[in-house]
Amino acid sequence: MNQGMVFVLLIITISIIGGILKARYGHRDSNRESLVAPRDDGETLRLKEEVRALKDRLEVLERITIEKESSLNREIEQLRDR
Repeated sequence: MNQGMVFVLLIITISIIGGILKARYGHRDSNRESLVAPRDDGETLRLKEEVRALKDRLEVLERITIEKESSLNREIEQLRDR
């Protein structure tokens, strides 16, 4: 797989995991006394939907890259067989 594509997928994956962890566990106040519990307000629901959409897009990108890689391998093997 192309190193640039791996780098992009890695950044997307890290962003998604960070967003999930932040939504799941909340964040600390500036004085670090307690954790703020996540709320299911409109913004949280919108972000959850956005994460879900990003996961779907990531799955599609993975499928495309795997299909291109395997088709490229097949083409190379066909050229070798000639």
